[in-house]
Amino acid sequence: MIKDITIGQYFPFDSFVHRLDPRTKLLFTVVYIVAAFVSNNFVSLLFCFIIACVVVAISKIPLKTVIKGLRPILLIVIITSLLQIAYIKTGVPLISFWKINITSGGLLSALFMALRISLLIIMSTMLTYTTSPTSLTNGLERIFAPFKKIGIDFHTITMIMTIALRFIPTLIEETDKIMSAQKSRGANFENGNIVKRAKALVPIFIPLLFNSIRRAYELANAMTCRCYNGGKGKTTMNPLKMSGRDYFAVILTLAVIGGIIVLNIFCGEYNAEFTFNAAV
Repeated sequence: MIKDITIGQYFPFDSFVHRLDPRTKLLFTVVYIVAAFVSNNFVSLLFCFIIACVVVAISKIPLKTVIKGLRPILLIVIITSLLQIAYIKTGVPLISFWKINITSGGLLSALFMALRISLLIIMSTMLTYTTSPTSLTNGLERIFAPFKKIGIDFHTITMIMTIALRFIPTLIEETDKIMSAQKSRGANFENGNIVKRAKALVPIFIPLLFNSIRRAYELANAMTCRCYNGGKGKTTMNPLKMSGRDYFAVILTLAVIGGIIVLNIFCGEYNAEFTFNAAV
C-alpha cells in the first residue's frame, strides 16, 4: 500500500535520540551502515540487530511504524533472497527438482542478505524519523562547511536533499488521494496482467506530475518572496552545539564499529561457510 511508505517522515517525540545533535546521528548512521556491510558472519550481524532494537526502543518510535516502513522494500528483499537461493550452491543439498537445487548455504545466505537489507533500511529511516528536515539541513551544512574553501556549495546540495525528503510524505499523500479518486470512478489497479496495471497507473502519474510542478513553482515563489539568496549570510535560530549526550553517543558509535571488527575476526572462521562473502 502507498500509505505504508514512511520515508522522509518526522515523528516529533521527546526521546534521547531526538535530542541528539543531527551531526551525531548522521555519524552514527554512516558508521552503522558501514558496520552492517562489513559484517561477514551471523554473530556480527546479530550484534547490529541488537543495536537497531535498542535505538528503536529508546527513540519511542512505535514498532508498528518501523515495520510498516519495511513493507515497500519487501519485493526487493524477496527478489534478493531468491537470487541467493538460486545461485549459492554451498552447504548441504536440501531440495532438488528440475534445474533448481536448494542448499543450506543458499538459504542461510538469503537469510543473511534479507536481514542486512532490513537493518540498513531501518537505521536509515530512523534518521529521518528522529530528525526534523531543518535540523538535518543544518547538520549537513556544518559537516561539509570546510568544503566551501574549495568552492563547493554544499548549502544548495543539502537544501535540495532536504526539500526532496520533506516532500516525499506529501507526494505519497497526494498519490493516495488520486488513487482513491480514480477507484471511486471505477479504476482497477489490482487486477489484470502487468501491462494492464501499468496502463491503469497513467491516470495517476499525469495529475501527480502536474501537482509536483505546481508545488515546485509555489515553493520557488515563496523562497523568492522571503529574499532567499542561498547560503550567503545565512544564520540559524538555534545554533548546533554538542552536549554530553552527543559525546557519549560518539563513544558508542566507535564502540559499534570496534565490536563489529572484533566479531568479524573471532567469529569469521566459524561462520565462514554460511556467510554471503564466503558463499560468493
